[in-house]
Amino acid sequence: MKRAVTLGLLMLIGALSLALNAAQQPAGTQSMVVEVEKLKDNLFVLRGNGGGGNTAVFVQANGVTVVDTKNPGWGQPILDKIRELTPKPVTRIVNTHTHGDHTSGNVAFPASVEIVTHENTKKRMQEWRPYYGRTEPPRNVFKESGGKGMPTRTFKDRLSIGSGNDQVDLYYFGRGHTDGDAWVVFPSLRTVHAGDIFSGKNLPFLDASNGGSGVAIPNSLQKAHDTLKNVDTIITGHSTQMTWADLKEYIAFNREFLNDVRAAKQAGKSVADVAGTWKIPPKYNGYTAPQPERLRDNVQVVYTELEGGGKTR
Repeated sequence: MKRAVTLGLLMLIGALSLALNAAQQPAGTQSMVVEVEKLKDNLFVLRGNGGGGNTAVFVQANGVTVVDTKNPGWGQPILDKIRELTPKPVTRIVNTHTHGDHTSGNVAFPASVEIVTHENTKKRMQEWRPYYGRTEPPRNVFKESGGKGMPTRTFKDRLSIGSGNDQVDLYYFGRGHTDGDAWVVFPSLRTVHAGDIFSGKNLPFLDASNGGSGVAIPNSLQKAHDTLKNVDTIITGHSTQMTWADLKEYIAFNREFLNDVRAAKQAGKSVADVAGTWKIPPKYNGYTAPQPERLRDNVQVVYTELEGGGKTR
């Protein structure tokens, strides 16, 4: 009997201890598991269920460059995982575009870390508008933190940082997912992080409220394809890695969607008509069928642009 009481007390103490430890952890961190995929000895992709966009970690001679930092709350788990990969400090963040699932983790990094974006992305991060099709903006962790995590350096068309094996090249080829989509190239590794202008084999999110364009995106993708001659591997915004052949196919897919919508408009069809009937052509094997809302919004974006109402957004 005495033994049973003692065992019960020990179990109760253990349960209370576990509950206390859980309560002391920041909200949500218990489920923030960062998964690592090693692409090269010094290049990793960090993913996480619910974390947002893919994060690249480029380990250089004297520090680490991080590309995209996921959703709110994920900055510290990213930092913790980087410390498992290398003792070198993070010296730079590059954000591929403005969206909170690629930028919000910035606020957890030290103030000494340089944060680089396209000039339009900095402007959009300052404005922090709702995404296209929504009425409320996402959580603004930058405002909550008094401006911490905002860009400290910008570029317009191209920027090279570092040299030799440590070089990082940033390019902007025009509007697409937003009007600030940066392509982040690691020349020595023949790899690029494309962000959400190539998020995966799917219909892209055209965020016209933040400068995105269904008319421009095929040409922007084509410029990237024609300019970046030293790349084999593409880190996408949300999917697995892609090849240069995948990018060529994705250009054709986006151009075909634009042509289909343009033809439908010229035939007098409504946005609802197109959204209710358009299907991904079978030749695009492996492409994810779009959600009805995404398809409808993309058709509307293209219609508005073709009517001349989306040129300055």
